[in-house]
Amino acid sequence: MTVLDLFRLDGRVAAVTGANSGIGRAAAGALAGAGADVAYISRRDPAEAVVDATAEGRRAVHVPLELAEADEDRCAAVVGEVVDRLGRLDILVNNAGTIHRDDAEVHRVDDFARILQLDLTALYGLCRAAGRHFLRQGSGRIINIASVLSFQGGVRVRVPGYTAAKHGVVGVTRALANEWAGRGVNVNAIAPGYLETNNTISLQQDPERYAAILDRIPAGRWGVPADIAGAAVFLASDASGYVHGAVLAVDGGWLAR
Repeated sequence: MTVLDLFRLDGRVAAVTGANSGIGRAAAGALAGAGADVAYISRRDPAEAVVDATAEGRRAVHVPLELAEADEDRCAAVVGEVVDRLGRLDILVNNAGTIHRDDAEVHRVDDFARILQLDLTALYGLCRAAGRHFLRQGSGRIINIASVLSFQGGVRVRVPGYTAAKHGVVGVTRALANEWAGRGVNVNAIAPGYLETNNTISLQQDPERYAAILDRIPAGRWGVPADIAGAAVFLASDASGYVHGAVLAVDGGWLAR
């Protein structure tokens, strides 16, 4: 076996939330490219994204989930459906979420609670449901998508609910890693920097803000979803077997500034 063989995912099944576009689609396509079959967990039918997996010769299914309704029973049902349709589950990528931009003085409490449900509570529910399955089988990988705003308050980004949720994602990741590392389950996170995705459309369309953010990125460019692909495969594979509770920043050096 060569070191590159450690990155292969042949015979494994991955479930990716929010895989219709952006980071989720890039991660799902990369996992398929490494050999995994993929369950696309999303509210909308990801017909175009599924092509990425089938083009790699992998099986792909859509499992519907509305994050606003992702209570304990629904999360357990989603995990059960993936196992029923693809025969097993080895990897969970929690990517789905949303963002709400408003100055804090007008960012309503109900909007704050909605963001926490979509970006943190649903994520924990899926971690718990998949984690129970992984503990029974003695192995599994959970990859949560955090953010550079898991470590910062943000400068002129106006997203207090999102920032709080992403701080929580790191806390959940570390707490579960501490509990499950000794039982064969790896729980880690990826913290993307500023990427050109649907969540950052308003920033991309503001020339002043776009330039100010770009000026702070040591790599000299905004990221794109494909920049997350390698990190997702690494954390899903045997190459990261001794990695637990890590938060891997993929940010062009943003947090190093």
